[in-house]
Amino acid sequence: MLWWNGCWWGRNGSWRHISPIRHGLCKLRSCAQFRGGDSPYYNIDLKEIHVAGKRLPLNPSVFDGKHGTVLDSGTTYAYLPEEVFLAFKEAIVKELQSFNQISGPDPNYNDLCFSGAGIGASQLSKNFPVVDMVFGNGHKYSLSPENYMFRHSKVRGAYCLGIFQNGKDPTTLLGGIVVRNTLVMYDREQTKIGFWKTNCAELWERLQISMTPPPTFPNTEAINSTNSVGPSVAPSVSQHGIPPGTFQIAQITVVLSFNISYGDMKPHLTELAGLIAHELDVNTSQIQLLNFTSFGNDSLSRWAITPRPHADYFSNTAVMSIIGRLEHHMELPNTFGSYKLIDWNVEPLSKRNWWQRHYMVVGLVVLLTLLLGLSTYGIFLIWKKRQQSEHSYKPVDVAVSEQELQPL
Repeated sequence: MLWWNGCWWGRNGSWRHISPIRHGLCKLRSCAQFRGGDSPYYNIDLKEIHVAGKRLPLNPSVFDGKHGTVLDSGTTYAYLPEEVFLAFKEAIVKELQSFNQISGPDPNYNDLCFSGAGIGASQLSKNFPVVDMVFGNGHKYSLSPENYMFRHSKVRGAYCLGIFQNGKDPTTLLGGIVVRNTLVMYDREQTKIGFWKTNCAELWERLQISMTPPPTFPNTEAINSTNSVGPSVAPSVSQHGIPPGTFQIAQITVVLSFNISYGDMKPHLTELAGLIAHELDVNTSQIQLLNFTSFGNDSLSRWAITPRPHADYFSNTAVMSIIGRLEHHMELPNTFGSYKLIDWNVEPLSKRNWWQRHYMVVGLVVLLTLLLGLSTYGIFLIWKKRQQSEHSYKPVDVAVSEQELQPL
């Protein structure tokens, strides 16, 4: 997603001042009014949802519950109130009757997935219906399949619905999936949000924007709930030891609290590490449990997230992605109850000495040296024993077998 707030362009945390007129981005195709004033969220005036041109039979007020309809690109997927989700799901299933429904990639979640849809973007547009969001001013924002489906990670040519029920929470939360390959303009003076479908990667290259120091990350508590997902307050900032400019982060430390005891958690720590890795989009080997403390029926755990194998530090994009996923929410099974993000911090590469960065390599070299030394010593002992057996001393009176004299 690309965004423009009237003065600055942004992508993946990098901002640069550029005129949209000079780059041919004069008029956006759809525009939604958002609530100004004291609201901490980008609330848009959503009134209707259409699937394949057919309006869902819903009262427009259903989109105004609790926090209303919130556009939050920091949330990965989209979450609808129960009534809206059931109607939306029914309409999607009806349009995709010719495809086979299959299980999702993660058995812990009851994902709605379809196989046989093809692997090309053009095939997706032919096979999946267009979803339209209609705003109070009559403008319409059309979602292509990439804006409400995600690729099945285990079945080729299969896709899963990326819009879920928001538990019993009546808030409508539109996450980053609905603005994939979309230029989003936030006009705070006119309290409007504009949408323009584009190819973000190509547009970013065309704008020729070099990566500049990223903004600081929002400091919001992330509370996991399998029942509902709340919007993040935007925008707030905090410092967690992230150095200015281009940074090299060697480790991210995370403190999480759970509402279950250590005794109940202990048998599932390996599983929990794998789930955290999945939610943060890293390898399981990158997640390490540093310590675990129990307080009655609650527990506090401290985790380290390290770079991929053979890498000394994270890329800027990887750090921002991990922190963003941490601060917004991780969806964990009911087995682990609910969790709260207590704190996170980063450790720059400069703070780690040579031994801390290369201890695994040094250990491997020492181990190989020991193995080579032991092997050499073993070969020497075998050789020495054979030499002794060939030239061993025999007494004068010992019986020996007769041998024929060889001709001269």
